[in-house]
Amino acid sequence: MKYSIFFLSIFAFFTSCQFFETEKISSETFYEEELKTIEWNDIDQYPIFSSCTELTEKIDQRNCFVNTLSSTFYRSLQDQKWTVMKTFHDTIVLDISVSNSGVIQINKIKMDSLLGTQLPKMNEVLSSSIDSLSLDAPAYKRGIPVNTRFTLPIVLNTE
Repeated sequence: MKYSIFFLSIFAFFTSCQFFETEKISSETFYEEELKTIEWNDIDQYPIFSSCTELTEKIDQRNCFVNTLSSTFYRSLQDQKWTVMKTFHDTIVLDISVSNSGVIQINKIKMDSLLGTQLPKMNEVLSSSIDSLSLDAPAYKRGIPVNTRFTLPIVLNTE
């Protein structure tokens, strides 16, 4: 009986060693698993204007970025003397990109054709207003500067 317990414990000892072995993961497998965990449509830090440098919370950075862009466009449009033949309530959609070096540009301006004929200088005014902006830092993802794209709607009302 003693010998059977002894041999059984030795057998259990040698066969249980496989439970203590660590599984080696290849770098490719680790890389693929890490890629699955990354949220590709989200950034860690929004582009920063000089007025937003003290903000550390992501939502505050986003709000400051959007508000700075919106107020810049609003001031530029308000400075113009627009004459229109008919009243309208319309939305202009701006497709804006920020490069990883911090350069802002408008990729596309989407507006109704009637609005384009009523306000032919609209594209020029919007493009020149964004040229007056400069960023302190681009957007970051995991500590790396990245290119980003934003869509900004501008609602126009005439009376």
